[in-house]
Amino acid sequence: MIIKYNPKLKELARELRRNATKSEVRLWQKLKRDQMHGYDFHRQKPIDEYIVDFFCNKLQLAVEVDGYSHQLEEVWEKDVIKKNRLNELGINVLRFSDAEVLRDMDNVLRAIEAYIFQFEANGNTPPSIPPS
Repeated sequence: MIIKYNPKLKELARELRRNATKSEVRLWQKLKRDQMHGYDFHRQKPIDEYIVDFFCNKLQLAVEVDGYSHQLEEVWEKDVIKKNRLNELGINVLRFSDAEVLRDMDNVLRAIEAYIFQFEANGNTPPSIPPS
């Protein structure tokens, strides 16, 4: 599937890669170079009018790592709008907090693996994720 994006986001995505949070860096160490069961993830990927923290095109999966600001109602509402738009494009979203990534990486990786196993069991069709 070809993912369209706003070209104006390209430089912002580069900037976000250069200034990654500690939790993003740690999760990237586990996802890069096809380490996650051979699936190719990209970081700070522009999609439509948004940038997602991590994205795998084949899985149609975006992985978001949320810092403390995502607990604020204004930011949370924007996250819901972003998730809904990505879902409209056929992309599933898994969200984790910074704390989950930093303190419980094994369970974060298990959740991503569970998605992959369900994807493969569905004949390489993205599974539906219950609303969060």
